[in-house]
Amino acid sequence: MHEHEPPADRAGTDDAQDRIVIAVVRSGGIAGLRRRWRAEPAPEQAPTWIELVDRCPWDERLDPDARGADRYVWSIHARLRDQQLEQVVPDARLEGAWRELVDAVREADAGTGRE
Repeated sequence: MHEHEPPADRAGTDDAQDRIVIAVVRSGGIAGLRRRWRAEPAPEQAPTWIELVDRCPWDERLDPDARGADRYVWSIHARLRDQQLEQVVPDARLEGAWRELVDAVREADAGTGRE
């Protein structure tokens, strides 16, 4: 089972459609612990984040057998423009654009003091 943390929806706010929210949940490992990171970039950072999100192959079907025992699984959720995107990425497949997006979210969240 994967833990999903979809980006919050602030219906009724004027800028809700322009907001970018990206959430990452890492689960699994020997202890089965979950870690969460979240990024809500400022409007002036939007082009950089949109590029990071757009480069990820959201429609790619990832082989669940690539996970293996005691491996991490990354649940990645993004809300930008009028899109809700979601993908579960086995740790062995967290590379390229996926790795760049996850690293950017983790770095952005670290700056907020959240764990």
